[in-house]
Amino acid sequence: MDLIQVMKALSDETRMRILNILKEGDLCVCEIEVLLDINQSNASRHLNKLTNAKILDYYKVAKYVYYKINEDTIKEFPFLKQIIEKHAIKLNQCRIDYERLMKYRESNLSCDDLKEGKVCFNN
Repeated sequence: MDLIQVMKALSDETRMRILNILKEGDLCVCEIEVLLDINQSNASRHLNKLTNAKILDYYKVAKYVYYKINEDTIKEFPFLKQIIEKHAIKLNQCRIDYERLMKYRESNLSCDDLKEGKVCFNN
């Protein structure tokens, strides 16, 4: 893996926001879009950058694509874990995103519910 590529991937607020919510577990693209209040194009661009830097992995379940933090990259670059777990949450928007994630998880809504426009939190 390329350290410069990893560092460049970390240099964007939206990508830090994505990593901040993924530290709590795998999420579908549609969940990431709703939780961060970003459109599909924006989400895809940032997810691709994180995937190309090998910070994220993805897998498909039926019609949904799920993203997760790549543990091999975390082992290779241990500073990533500290940034994701200790420093991202210090950003105001990351705190807001984290609260939205917790409300979403408590709601037991699914990707299908999100596609139907159901939400469990206020913007």
